[in-house]
Amino acid sequence: MRLLTHNFLISNVKGTEKGYPLKIEVDAVVEEPSQINPAFLWKILPKLDWAVVRDASLSIADKFDPPLPPLPEECPSPRVDHASPSSNVNGDDEAEVDPVLTSVHRILMDAHLIDGSLVCPDTGRIFPVKEGIPNMVLHEDEL
Repeated sequence: MRLLTHNFLISNVKGTEKGYPLKIEVDAVVEEPSQINPAFLWKILPKLDWAVVRDASLSIADKFDPPLPPLPEECPSPRVDHASPSSNVNGDDEAEVDPVLTSVHRILMDAHLIDGSLVCPDTGRIFPVKEGIPNMVLHEDEL
């Protein structure tokens, strides 16, 4: 499960008032490097809860070798300090990619939770993650 996926998951257990964000408990992680797509990242960043991305990356950062890089306090924006010709806002493979965007890509797309669990912050309900797939199916009494 990518951290990108984690950012959109919520606990819908009956009676839950605050089922987001789910806490990550790690048994196994893997890093699967992939080609960076700056245009995709710039489009997805505004849709993410940046504080949740930062907290999730901090909770699993030390499980990787080398550790995942720390993210900035504020969500990067192509219109602020990252919008130079070298920032690769348009996804041009020839341009140099901004180092912050490279870190964001590594955290959102390359870091995978293979085995572990996601824990509801309200009820403590544990959702297992096996072979990279989170099981968010509720039991009958939780509907």
